[in-house]
Amino acid sequence: MAQRHSPPSSPKDLQSSDPPDGSATSAGRQGPSVGPLASSPGADLNHAVADKLDEVAQLLHDQGANPFRVRAYRRGAEALRRLPEPVSRILDAEGLDGLERLPDVGDTLARTIRDIVRFGYSPMLARLRGDVDPVRLLASVPGIGRKLSNRLHDDLGLETLEGLEAAAYDGRLENLVGFGAKRLAGVRAVLAQRLGRVRVPATSGDTPSVAELLDVDREYREGATADLLPRIAPKRFNPGGRRWLPILHTSRGEHHLTALFSNTERAHRLGTTGDWVVIYGDRGRTDGQWTVVTAQGGPLRGRRIVRGREEECAEFYAGLR
Repeated sequence: MAQRHSPPSSPKDLQSSDPPDGSATSAGRQGPSVGPLASSPGADLNHAVADKLDEVAQLLHDQGANPFRVRAYRRGAEALRRLPEPVSRILDAEGLDGLERLPDVGDTLARTIRDIVRFGYSPMLARLRGDVDPVRLLASVPGIGRKLSNRLHDDLGLETLEGLEAAAYDGRLENLVGFGAKRLAGVRAVLAQRLGRVRVPATSGDTPSVAELLDVDREYREGATADLLPRIAPKRFNPGGRRWLPILHTSRGEHHLTALFSNTERAHRLGTTGDWVVIYGDRGRTDGQWTVVTAQGGPLRGRRIVRGREEECAEFYAGLR
């Protein structure tokens, strides 16, 4: 069953700076002790990362996300400020496992911290700011230039490094002209280093079902049509800085999901910014990105489908008969 959260009282105004009320108890993770605010050489880094976690928390709050998620990011930020050693040292020595053992950090925050420390970039923060540029992100991987990154985005719908990693192992990159064995091996190696982990194949429980994704798509489009959702001002293709892009934070089971209309160059070129809905998932060490569109042909013509999961969509609709 869907878990819905009330949007802010003023959907079009996301400039509120009031923190969420209340507090939550820590899950009590075992890890390095946390003492007074750090004054070590790593304090500047820890505070800088903490500031970005606080920004994530504030944006989630402003956009009507689950208050428990908001508080989780605030607690993680405070834990980093009190950390007696540079968080980069823990990441270098122990990887994501070491970050997850920090008090009030956990697997999802650990991934966000890793991205900020390693790349100075958090995909989640970019989405919340309306500053997503998937083509630039994909082009940052050695061996993938701007031209190839455009093809990866337009032909395969890739928008994240995790999505690129999945495509590097499930055969999609091998079938793309321009991807030989050497380039594929190089991309896999770079992603293994950047993502800081040994790749673990996703299981069915790691991925929302087609039924769940289509339900999020319905919730998002109904909320956008009724003007019930907060709106953000995307940086791309928006020179006037207008707050036009509705954003939805919701959940299905253990999955935290964010939905937005596609704001890519291709969507603008094809006039589908009001049709294509991009759904981002966040669960523990895994995340995902799916695009829901209206099928333009075939047996599902006119139906909402999850791109790349058409067979599952056909089975879903057949079960509704």
